[in-house]
Amino acid sequence: MRAPDPVPAPPLGAAVTGDGRTRFLVWAPGARTVDVHLVAPRDRVVVMTAVGRGYYEAVVDDAAPGTRYLYRLDGNRERPDPASRLQPDGVHGPSQVLGRAFPWTDSGWRGLRLAEYILYELHLGTFTPEGTCDAAIGRLDALAALGVTAIEVMPVAQFPGERNWGYDGVDLFAAHVAYGGPAGVKRFVDACHARGLAAVLDVVYNHLGPEGNYLGEFGPYFTDRHTTPWGAAINMDGPDSDEVRRFFIENALMWVEEFHFDALRLDAVHAIVDQSARPFLQALAEAVHAEAARCDREIHVIAESNLNDPRFVRPRGDDGCGLDAQWCDDLHHALHVLLTGEQWGYYGDYEGVGDLARALRDGFVFAGRYSAYRRRRYGAPATDLAGERFVVAAQNHDQVGNRARGERLSALVSFEALKVAAGVVLLSPYLPLLFMGEEYAEPAPFLYFTSHGDPALVEAVRRGRRAEFTGWDAAAEVPDPQDPATFHRCTLHHGLRHAPRHRTLLEFYTELIRLRRTLPALASLAREATRVQVLEEPRVLAVYRGHAAAPVAAVFNFGRAGVTAPVALDAGRWVVALDSADAAWGGPGGAVASPVESDGTAALSLRPSAFVLLVRS
Repeated sequence: MRAPDPVPAPPLGAAVTGDGRTRFLVWAPGARTVDVHLVAPRDRVVVMTAVGRGYYEAVVDDAAPGTRYLYRLDGNRERPDPASRLQPDGVHGPSQVLGRAFPWTDSGWRGLRLAEYILYELHLGTFTPEGTCDAAIGRLDALAALGVTAIEVMPVAQFPGERNWGYDGVDLFAAHVAYGGPAGVKRFVDACHARGLAAVLDVVYNHLGPEGNYLGEFGPYFTDRHTTPWGAAINMDGPDSDEVRRFFIENALMWVEEFHFDALRLDAVHAIVDQSARPFLQALAEAVHAEAARCDREIHVIAESNLNDPRFVRPRGDDGCGLDAQWCDDLHHALHVLLTGEQWGYYGDYEGVGDLARALRDGFVFAGRYSAYRRRRYGAPATDLAGERFVVAAQNHDQVGNRARGERLSALVSFEALKVAAGVVLLSPYLPLLFMGEEYAEPAPFLYFTSHGDPALVEAVRRGRRAEFTGWDAAAEVPDPQDPATFHRCTLHHGLRHAPRHRTLLEFYTELIRLRRTLPALASLAREATRVQVLEEPRVLAVYRGHAAAPVAAVFNFGRAGVTAPVALDAGRWVVALDSADAAWGGPGGAVASPVESDGTAALSLRPSAFVLLVRS
């Protein structure tokens, strides 16, 4: 049997080698010939050499950083580099040679343990009026003061136009010029590290956007054996998939090695269909963890999945993929239904305080349970997994932005209920995630927006967006994603942080985070030390977090009336560390007198939509 040709060493794309020379490497098995057309500053064409396995290579003199180029396929089709590091004129224009030099100041940074993560998710384009990395840097001190420890940025890969969530990216190696390009992203990461903040990047390896997506012309990056909700599936397990995997793994390594990101959040891994014995996700995790060991840093891989499948984060030895954590939407859904009463779509599967208790105790509510929405059983038990394997939220870009009108929780529930939502997430035994502006009740919606250049695609997106809500919120008027006004409506109003009601909520979040980070029982994510008590009527939930030094108990009243509830508390004296109903937090006044003496059970008086955090003294 003939041995396979050796694979050319990385990196893909244009790599500056020194003395004005650049090495170009592209995988294009779908082409008979490949040339590199250097269009500026001097127009010329260089023939590339086939070097095996469908790769073409050329080392070009006088091609210093700033040189613009295209690949010419079969002598007649010119396309941007699939591994372009910069697209100054957009997704259809020439790529640009880029040097890697950057004045990093984070040489002493080693990252954070995953259990220390308190995530803050933001979209660079709407986080500030300027919509750039440099403008976002100006807000980092405020986030550090809030107490979050990790800033998660929605995708920055080049997408068409200047307005997009980022999941329509097509040039995965190129940081979008609208955000400040590669240099801007590096400045942002460096600034995060200077403040002790980890930097997390959302990457998309399950599909590419529809406009400017030229990968299929270079080789079999896609397969018709599988599909995704967004179009053709990535070829992760078919013929030539080794090179496809190499492309995406090299992309992941670029973000953690060259850009110094501390973690990658993998979008919708349930849409990566892969039947191989060594799944792509496992290979990706191994490569990233090897890079972490090489550079002596903490680097994590976090998955988004709606499968409730614990195998994503189980170790390889336990038949898992070895990822570090995954998003857990069940807690969001159960909490949202309790707070809003909404029952449309997948929310119809959740009911009562019991489901939220299951999420806090077990991680997954659906762990083999029947789902009426899916019309089948789904999920598997995950009670063996540590708390840091789950990321939970009361709001995130998906759950806000995928509503027809993009309403945040602050537009749906009372001020008191917002504090309850914060308490559930930040006092949970999992990794909490806040969505930008949540901490001060930002009123701006987070809508779906695009800036495609293809009129037919624009109209298709409009129709699809309207159709998406048929049967969900049929009366809702869906804003036009292509209208610039839709995008501008989403810009945050940071000045509201100083308005009385908003400032109170911000201070409340800050205190909750301080307690989470300083109380040993909350800082520890040992799930075996967590127990949950449910009083379905009158909708009371108590979460006990054990610890040898000082256990804590968070008792929540989700009812609209005050209640006195018998709560199981270990015998002894308990003091009130925080009461969301206190006047200091804009409430009507706390009803629990401190200290609380318990003989194993204590009767606690709770205000409507309120919670109290107790610490045993």
